[in-house]
Amino acid sequence: MSRPVGEREIIARIRQAAGNSGDLLVGIGDDCAVYKAGPDRISLVTTDTMVEGVHFDRSWHPPVALGRKAAAVNISDIAAMGGQPRFALLSLALTSAFGGQWLDAFMAGFLAVLAEYGVVLIGGDTVQGGHESVLSVTVLGEMDEAELITRKGARAGDVVLVSGFLGEAAAGLSLCRLGLSHDSGWQPLVSAHLDPVPQVALGRVLAESGVVHAMQDLSDGLATDLAHICTESGVAAVVVADKIPLSPLLHEAAKICGQSPLDWALAGGEDYQLLFTVGEQQVAELSSLVRAQTGRELFAVGRIVEGQGVFIEEAGQRREISYRGYEHFR
Repeated sequence: MSRPVGEREIIARIRQAAGNSGDLLVGIGDDCAVYKAGPDRISLVTTDTMVEGVHFDRSWHPPVALGRKAAAVNISDIAAMGGQPRFALLSLALTSAFGGQWLDAFMAGFLAVLAEYGVVLIGGDTVQGGHESVLSVTVLGEMDEAELITRKGARAGDVVLVSGFLGEAAAGLSLCRLGLSHDSGWQPLVSAHLDPVPQVALGRVLAESGVVHAMQDLSDGLATDLAHICTESGVAAVVVADKIPLSPLLHEAAKICGQSPLDWALAGGEDYQLLFTVGEQQVAELSSLVRAQTGRELFAVGRIVEGQGVFIEEAGQRREISYRGYEHFR
């Protein structure tokens, strides 16, 4: 009997077996695959799957919000490389429990998010599912080749930045599980889980700035997603616990749920903020640019250093947190 394997090993085995094509600029191992679309122009392709009982629960996830999330999490991968999303494909494997009314509401949410980002639905597939329904979305984007940002490129001395509060979606999930999703006081956290917002406009600003060395979106938690950047770039990182942006509402929810707000930020996942590295000399200028063009604030949470792994400094102690975020098959 063969030993079980985790998600990262599965991806590594597939990556090794698939090899690479000379026509690809970026293959397996980043947020999107990237290929040439013409002189100085590139296309981005990403796909993601949501499984009932793993990624969503119909008892608290309304179909409109689920449709929005299915679109948003894929568009977020395009944003993670600084691209502009253009087209989408949707494949559905639905059980008999999903009727026409549910489907109409789901599609209303899905198409609304596509419209918000100028994306057109161009096809897909529909089949009858088994015991759980499965939603699979592919999004295609484009951008100038010179502006592409990948997970590779982080350099020792870089500052590690994030684009917003972390841990919100994980807190929202815990509140949903406790039956508190309809409490208006928790809506910002619940919405972060049910209806995330891809950072397309910010991703474009960062790409056009030309100073970002490496980037990805925060889908599996800071500990895992920063580890991906470090692994692909051949470096290590140190983050400072007190620098990680945690909202006051997150701290309140942690007390109610009996959880650690820091753990939510490091390992909760599904925040879909952007995580990126920039040379120290460019941080102030980039922060001013982002503030002027988007009204957003950036948060410096750590540094890239020589070595391997991701470490956190907390209360005078340093410990490794590499790949401590969400992982399938763990």
